This record gives sequence, structure tokens and C-alpha cells, in this order.
Amino acid sequence: MDVISAAYDVVPFSDLLHRPAVTAGLLDQVRAVRLRRRDAGDLALMRIEQLDAEGAVVDFTARLLAGLVRRIGSETVREALPDAVPWVTFLPAADVDKFLSELVAVAQGAAALENLAPLAGLLTQWRHTAEVYADPVLLELVTNEPEGDFGPAPMPDPTEHDR
Repeated sequence: MDVISAAYDVVPFSDLLHRPAVTAGLLDQVRAVRLRRRDAGDLALMRIEQLDAEGAVVDFTARLLAGLVRRIGSETVREALPDAVPWVTFLPAADVDKFLSELVAVAQGAAALENLAPLAGLLTQWRHTAEVYADPVLLELVTNEPEGDFGPAPMPDPTEHDR
């Protein structure tokens, strides 16, 4: 069994192009190689076994979370949420319940699709919501109704959508 010494190593993307065997060989010491690109988002290189293992962990975690909510109740899981996402303490109680409900559903769906993007998006959206509740000035700006009438809204330009 290989011993992995670090989560990932960072190398320029050009290393993969110029020295593919050496770059891929880094996977003997790390879980993944982060390929840094100058003009685009970074990429990750990892063994398929690692990808499958991480997917299995996510699927297990999503199923465990759903099972805990069903068996011990959402209130108990709700009390543990600040351990995982400390910002949840800024959400109103009703929003914490809604967050937990959405978290369970989206985690199961994302695991089934083997696509974590919906789960990451959900966590980001709720974190931003907590940020608003944590800042009284921002909360007031967001919750106050604007004064006056801003007039009719212009019709959207149908060609704008195609650009």
C-alpha cells in the first residue's frame, strides 16, 4: 500500500506537457496534483482509484446525514451543525431548518449524480445568507423596502440573451 504524504502538490501545467511521466509520478506521494494554469482555472490530476474513493466517502456521508435526520431527528442534527458550519449560528431558526432540509436533499442528489457542484453551491449560498444576517448594516440594506416608484421597467432586449 502506498503512503500518501500530502493532500496535493502544485506544479505548472507546462510540467505535465514537458515531463508527463515525472508529473504523473508525483501521484506516488500525493493524492492529487494541482496543475496551475496562467490564463485559466487550475486543473487536478489524480488516480481514478482516489476519485472513486472520494466519491464513495461523499455518498456515504450524504446517506449517513439523511439517516441521522430520519432516525434521531433533525433537531439533534441541527444542534451539531455549528460544528461543521460555524456560520449557521447567524441564521434565524427557520432558515437553519430550511438549510438542513436542503442540505440533506442536495447532498443525496449530488452524491447520486457524482457531481458535488450543487452541494458546493448550496453551501456557498447559505454562507452568504449567514453573512448578511451577521452584518446589521447589510441586513438593513437587504430587508428595507425602497422608497418611491422607480418607474416602468424596460422590456428586455431578446438579442441580449444570445450574447
